[in-house]
Amino acid sequence: MYGTSRAEFPRRIVCLTAETAEIAFLLGAGERVAGVPGTAHRPEAAHEKARVGGFTTFRLDKILALEPDLVLAFSDLQRDIVRDLIGAGVPVLCTNQRSFDDVLNAILLIGGALGCEQRARELIGDMQDELRQVREYSAAWPDRPRVYFEEWMDPLISGIRWVSEAIEIAGGRDVFAELRDEPAAPDRIVASDAVVERDPQIILASWCGKPVDVAAIRRRPGWDQVAAVKTSQIYEIDGADILAPGPSLVHGVRRIHEIIQTFHATG
Repeated sequence: MYGTSRAEFPRRIVCLTAETAEIAFLLGAGERVAGVPGTAHRPEAAHEKARVGGFTTFRLDKILALEPDLVLAFSDLQRDIVRDLIGAGVPVLCTNQRSFDDVLNAILLIGGALGCEQRARELIGDMQDELRQVREYSAAWPDRPRVYFEEWMDPLISGIRWVSEAIEIAGGRDVFAELRDEPAAPDRIVASDAVVERDPQIILASWCGKPVDVAAIRRRPGWDQVAAVKTSQIYEIDGADILAPGPSLVHGVRRIHEIIQTFHATG
């Protein structure tokens, strides 16, 4: 008879981004994760899972071979593989978080889909507590240094919304805050002269998996007049801490907070 079998939450999950893998493990569903992308490094147990591709380069046959009953994806950048998976009859949950609030909502959504709502709410609470502590600490500082975040170097691309928010939570002032509402990277391209004009006191960079060349940043024409270059306030931020919109953003906020704290101590 129809409807007599017991309904179950997904038992074989494939994650297409580092943050969806991290969320699944933190919610206690790690044993159900069958596959992860090559960018997944947290937690350590994620290294033991089958690799199904990169952030935008996936092999449909590899994913299908894992027989997933749910695939977790992120953003329009993965629309091609999402389309192919749906075409193959695989259920897909694709989130599109761009802000810290979006990240928390995505965790709750994924938690509900995995049958881990209570753990999701606990994780969200822990993240909110940490962010609140950092925000309250930085609120006591007399001023907020001007911060430029560089997501890519050719062309120069400033940070997406959650990066801009992370800078503010940590106690800084994003010099290109007006671009935070632009979800697409091409819409956040900035001119080199514009960076010089806004004269950031701190430069943060994370080049999407490519090592940051601090010396090259210093050599850019006209940048010798930028305050951050004059005082050697140029820092690389681990992409895992700032470019993956999930729980690890808390690590990124802490790191930026430490940098700004050092700036105040030595200024």
